[in-house]
Amino acid sequence: MSLQDVSAGLKRGELIQGSLRINPKKYHEAFIPSPDGLADIFLDGIVARNRALNGDIVVVKVLPQHQWRVVKSEPDSEESPETQCVAGNTKCENKKAATSSSPDVIVEAHYNDESEGPNEAVVQRVQNISLQDKASSKNEDTPTALPTEKVLQRTAKVVYIIEQKHSRAASGFIKFLPDKNFAMFAPVDHRIPRVNVPLVDCPANFDLRPGDYANTLFICRITHWPADNTFAEGRLAKTLGQAGEIEPETEGILIEYDVDFSEFSDQALACLPQALPWSIPPEELSKRRDLRKECIFTIDPTTARDLDDALSCKLLPDGNFEVGVHIADVSFFVEPGNALDFIASRRATSVYLVQKVIPMLPRLLCEELCSLNPLTDRLTISVIWNLTPEGKILSEWFGRSVIRSCVKLSYDHAQSMIEAPDKLFTANELPPCAPEHPIDEIHQAVLNLHAIAKCLRAQRFEGGALRLDQMKLSFTLDHETGMPQGCYVYQYRDSNKLVEEFMLLANMSAAHQIYRTFPELALLRRHPPPQAKMVDTLQELCDQMGLNIDLSSAGALHRSLNETLGNDQYSSARKEVLTNMCSRPMQMALYFCSGALKNETLFRHYALNVPMYTHFTSPIRRYADVIVHRLLAASLREFNFQFCFIKRCVRCACYVCQRFY
Repeated sequence: MSLQDVSAGLKRGELIQGSLRINPKKYHEAFIPSPDGLADIFLDGIVARNRALNGDIVVVKVLPQHQWRVVKSEPDSEESPETQCVAGNTKCENKKAATSSSPDVIVEAHYNDESEGPNEAVVQRVQNISLQDKASSKNEDTPTALPTEKVLQRTAKVVYIIEQKHSRAASGFIKFLPDKNFAMFAPVDHRIPRVNVPLVDCPANFDLRPGDYANTLFICRITHWPADNTFAEGRLAKTLGQAGEIEPETEGILIEYDVDFSEFSDQALACLPQALPWSIPPEELSKRRDLRKECIFTIDPTTARDLDDALSCKLLPDGNFEVGVHIADVSFFVEPGNALDFIASRRATSVYLVQKVIPMLPRLLCEELCSLNPLTDRLTISVIWNLTPEGKILSEWFGRSVIRSCVKLSYDHAQSMIEAPDKLFTANELPPCAPEHPIDEIHQAVLNLHAIAKCLRAQRFEGGALRLDQMKLSFTLDHETGMPQGCYVYQYRDSNKLVEEFMLLANMSAAHQIYRTFPELALLRRHPPPQAKMVDTLQELCDQMGLNIDLSSAGALHRSLNETLGNDQYSSARKEVLTNMCSRPMQMALYFCSGALKNETLFRHYALNVPMYTHFTSPIRRYADVIVHRLLAASLREFNFQFCFIKRCVRCACYVCQRFY
């Protein structure tokens, strides 16, 4: 269809737009979400996808009802869903004729992202009332035939590809075709079509010794896909290496998912300070709040090298605490519109693999200039609160600052301090510490943060927050080769929770700060509620199994998973299974501009159960956080202007600006 016809069809509601998902295990099955939140719309086969690939944003046209997919028939039928009829073929018409005396029950089944078939319970039952009326009017001694039940799912075909999200690149193998001037490329991912590639792209002796390359991985890029052919056309881009080896397989995955792992260009690197070691310019120091004498430290995984957040906690004379979250000021080095900013915006995030990290920003910036390394002056954006011991916020301050971390703690170090509150730690048990901050001062700060974090966490969950703790597998790596050599279940401990609570608090505070100042421009993050029909299905299943699970809200679900599953030997396994099941209806969280949504109720974050949220605490590895930092900096300038105007005191306003902002 033409773009003009597609636009008109979307406006009239005749066409549907969505992201295409192709079943990785049954590549002939594809789906797009239904706008009404009901059953996903089914696309049957490669032809119906019209050359769209997984992840593409497409426009589809729903087919007539007689072509909808029948995924379930009578309960006593011996046929599997795959062998049951799709309305419109001969077998289906014969079956309809045989059962025409009984009205159908039309049922729509719901699919999740990894679905291979319908859920056990249907999401909607539309029953014919006339059947019940007819049965009730009969003699009570006359046996009543049960209605025939069918499960129908809407089917569609792609009529337009709005955006090719898929890279059109794939890793796979090449096969020699006798008497052809091209070879056949077979992707490892069966969701991608086979591709005809010219022999000139193949290795020089491929036509003579094709068997030598039977286990060699290649990268192929699709260049053209004729509308009348199930095979695409393409070019071989690269030879990766032997299948089964970690590096070739990893490189293939990165290329398929369009992850930029190339070296940073000279133009991008030229945006960073060239004179090393770099020191903070005096004129920049004068504009910032100087926190270098404060007891500030980082808590990160043992292997972390990009340290973008630090914490501080100081007891005040009135018994309250001054707590700070200090985030690396990446926006100072990454100026809007320059070459480095362009690359970072394209990469959008660092990509963490088991054996390596693909950074969003150059390592010079990630691991040196911005990383909050101990005993080094670093530029930060800080949020500092006055908190009661119970975690109530009495005051809040945002601003640019300069810090000097006194120690780099790992989660293990912090956990040891939490578990041994009365222990006197020695210098040998911790990394090097700044001499002006004794170990017991750092220990007490960790204990105070832990006590406040416990209160904040308890209040969050009492207020209706949800956490779905799914088992996380971690790997141990060989020190010399960097290759995985073992695995273990990652333990989420109190030290992790401590850091999480204050990062969440900082993100929420940042969201309110930028939204107050820029109600039309704030970059926020919302988490929509789970898909209602899938929740109903899960609730029905839990009820049938006798499990007391309340899915009515995020808080109710959290309480159910943590308080009502018993304490027998199977309770932990039961919770693992249910947590996995409960995660399936959940939707992905989304970034959005506040001006794009007029209804503030849509801003909510379902899992956190808060009205407003954003990402502020990880600018080294997330570009969204860089944007939020820029908004924060602009909001602080706006605040200074308003302060100056209201107070009519340029001198005070300038003092505040230079000293703190």
